[in-house]
Amino acid sequence: MFDGLRDKLDEFREDADEAVEEAEDSEDSSEEAVEADVQSESADDVDAEAAEEAAEDAAGEPEPDEASGSGFAGKARSLVGDRAFVIDEESLDGLLEELEIALLSSDVEVEVTREIKDRVRDSLVGEKKHWRESKEDLVVDALHDALVDVLEVDGFDFDSYVQDAEKPVVVVFTGVNGVGKTTSIAKIAERLENQGLSSVMANGDTYRAGANQQIQEHAEALDKKVIVREQGSDPTSVIYDAVEHAEANDVDVVLGDTAGRLHTSDDLMKQLEKIERVVEPDLTLFVDEAVAGQDAVERAREFDSAAEIDGVVLTKADADAQGGAAISISHVTGKPIVFLGTGQGYSDLEEFDAEELVDRLLERGG
Repeated sequence: MFDGLRDKLDEFREDADEAVEEAEDSEDSSEEAVEADVQSESADDVDAEAAEEAAEDAAGEPEPDEASGSGFAGKARSLVGDRAFVIDEESLDGLLEELEIALLSSDVEVEVTREIKDRVRDSLVGEKKHWRESKEDLVVDALHDALVDVLEVDGFDFDSYVQDAEKPVVVVFTGVNGVGKTTSIAKIAERLENQGLSSVMANGDTYRAGANQQIQEHAEALDKKVIVREQGSDPTSVIYDAVEHAEANDVDVVLGDTAGRLHTSDDLMKQLEKIERVVEPDLTLFVDEAVAGQDAVERAREFDSAAEIDGVVLTKADADAQGGAAISISHVTGKPIVFLGTGQGYSDLEEFDAEELVDRLLERGG
């Protein structure tokens, strides 16, 4: 997962490590020069110091305690003990441009790329770093924090929300054709079942031939009730009927499918607005493919404008080498990624965790 982006981040990490090392070497050279000056001053003053020591001995005064930091030895130890280096912005400018190119080529959205770059710069530039600190850890930490910051938005835990909310909980799924909405609904139905929650599916995709058959096959495989109507029916009424069924039969969750639609289709987007207005779902989840990259980001923005979404499900995350949609979509929409689809099986649904994803990208934590 996200192999392409991981490779590019590895290259950045290696280049940044070199930049930090160069900064440290430059600081070392400065320290060596200072130390040479101290040695020179000490040699020049040796006769004067010898005379002073002789006078002190004669007067019975104690020698300065070198361990206390006075004299040349104390100065040298102070230099070594305090040795540190500062990363300047100029030394990182070219490097950060490389990071920008790497992220853009991995389908990370432009404003998100700039945000990541700025966060890395702010973390690395101008900080006084002790020479014993691992340079690699320094860079990895900066990258890690920047990526987590753009991935994490104020969101919710889906499982906890559904467990705690008043029943039935109504969840509507939106997105374009062919991105895996119906399969994602089936996966979530299986997940809810494993948590002791019942669900009913509703096929609000009344425009597409074969939509009823597709959702019915999933419902049969999972032994779930499904509400369907003939092709051309009002999709709002189908989902509304499913809500009434859930209320009458003590079903915990309604999972409503909708027609796949292009965000540029005004009529279908108005239908989505109607579902939002009449059904008043508790959650609206936008579904798209991780491999769609910046197209998925733009579609999420448009769908959110039509009927405010609460979260995102990214399918085909296991096939996504670039990772651009996962990195960008939450930051652009302000809505959390809730699940990643990682295969065709009903159990191939992974709860999204920003820290875990970034650790994978940076090969941290095993």
